[in-house]
Amino acid sequence: MIRKRIIPCLDVKNGRVVKGVQFEGLNDVSSPVELAKYYSDNGADELVFYDITASFEERALFTDILREVASTIFIPLTVGGGINTVDDFDRVLKCGADKVSVNSGAIKNPELINEAAKKYGNQCVVLSVDVKRVDGQFTVFAKGGRENTGMEAIQWIKDCVARGAGEVVVNSIDTDGVKEGFDLEMLEVVCDAVNVPVIASGGAGCKEDFVTLFNQVPEISAGLAASIFHFGEVAIDDLKAELDKKDILVRL
Repeated sequence: MIRKRIIPCLDVKNGRVVKGVQFEGLNDVSSPVELAKYYSDNGADELVFYDITASFEERALFTDILREVASTIFIPLTVGGGINTVDDFDRVLKCGADKVSVNSGAIKNPELINEAAKKYGNQCVVLSVDVKRVDGQFTVFAKGGRENTGMEAIQWIKDCVARGAGEVVVNSIDTDGVKEGFDLEMLEVVCDAVNVPVIASGGAGCKEDFVTLFNQVPEISAGLAASIFHFGEVAIDDLKAELDKKDILVRL
């Protein structure tokens, strides 16, 4: 059986890690370089680095900080934010990223996924989707959750996987930062729709939320979280010990 992955997420704005609730009210947390090293040294399986305002501000991702983060850690690194062209893929991969996450850039130009998968391989292309319920429908949002695209999320995810996305990160805006558990309903629907690894993001508040996630949605590949790790509410090694105790396979 494949081991479940635990992935901290660094949301970076103006060179600092920030965290909000439902994508709003961002508060300063720490230096991305210091935090990345801490997670690499303390049991994280991978790390996600999002330059969260790059798309909204229509600029390139901050590569100087990314380069420093990549040189500091010894775990796989996924990078996203302002990825609009294959050249953007090339730039962040050369800075040390292992995988590249696309969101708003793919919404503007879905062909980007085809081109990047062809050039770098499906395993390098991660689709990140910000999803919120609108009138009872799972709806895709762009530009850091600011813009309602009107697109139905499940069909969008299926289309992107068919184009070559090798992994999907599902960010539930409804549960983001609320700390009342992952969006199990949404995640089950996504896992039923695609046959690539799916990463759950948004809503983790305690160790038990990860236990519930992996037990109730066994197809989920990984759990991603930010604030509970950043603020020391849950230590990754303690979380993995708890998961192991509950017979959930993790890398100890």
